[in-house]
Amino acid sequence: MPKTALVTGASGQIGSYLSEILIENGYNVFGFVRKGKEERLVDKVEPLFGDLEDLNSLEKAIAISSPDEIYNLAALSNARVSINEPEYTMKVNLLPVIKICEVVRRLNPKIKIFQAGSAEFYGNMSGVVDENTAFDPKNPYAIAKLAAFQFIKYSREMQGLFSCNGIIFNSESSKRGEAFVTKKITDSVVKIKKGKLEKLSLGNLNSQRDWIHAKDTANAIYQIMQQPSSSDYVISLGEDHTVRDFVDLAFKYVGMNIYWKGEGVNEKGYDKNGKLLVEVNPEFFRPDDRVIKGNNSKLKSIGWRPHYSFPEIIKEMVEFDINK
Repeated sequence: MPKTALVTGASGQIGSYLSEILIENGYNVFGFVRKGKEERLVDKVEPLFGDLEDLNSLEKAIAISSPDEIYNLAALSNARVSINEPEYTMKVNLLPVIKICEVVRRLNPKIKIFQAGSAEFYGNMSGVVDENTAFDPKNPYAIAKLAAFQFIKYSREMQGLFSCNGIIFNSESSKRGEAFVTKKITDSVVKIKKGKLEKLSLGNLNSQRDWIHAKDTANAIYQIMQQPSSSDYVISLGEDHTVRDFVDLAFKYVGMNIYWKGEGVNEKGYDKNGKLLVEVNPEFFRPDDRVIKGNNSKLKSIGWRPHYSFPEIIKEMVEFDINK
């Protein structure tokens, strides 16, 4: 008898990779999506229409799909947007998690639950972080996600549900949305190469991230849910790179080299002929900028390994933007 999975956020980059993995492993997959987003679903994923603001539609989707596993990936995921819409952020990033746990507890406590958390939990701290590092969220998105994290933990420890959290670091791929800086970089670099854009404006070039390929993230999520007991895991590549590193490699993959001059807000990137290609705009600086990387040793202890290196992630994204 094949297993059934319900994936919220199935039309997003991690959700689509996860759907493919589940289908490859013989699952029947339902995707909880908004009307008009179903065309972004992977083939063989059956859409169930609803919205995170409508908890009744979420409950109905669980009842219709009767899943063995629920993967909650849907959220308002832009930290900057959450600052302007804190109430909405709490509503869509916390309440659906509570609803999922309560419905599972009522309908079938054997249903497994995965909740997508975020490296934003750690705020602007520095260094290597793991599942036991103290959290210090600095924006409404992180606060709402952390509340959901704690409710998942509560449902596991106090109510006996199989409920897992993934503390997911920046996940990238050719499917990355337009609102994120990595997509802005690769898209702009390709446009500069083609003569369609003069220069790229960015925030803090020294900002560091632990970037991981979204497919490696999806594989990690799947493996976490196949364990005999539920727990929480950091999902990261385990490396830290600067925005400048990302820019350097993106230009490299279109056959251009960047030469940097200046420091801080005065730092600029030029081509070999001295043409300005990259500049710093203080308006893009984030007040909660962090310098962390994830310790993924717990994840590796269950057999997970990444398949994409940092340069391979960027190369894929650049090649996609070249060919689109």
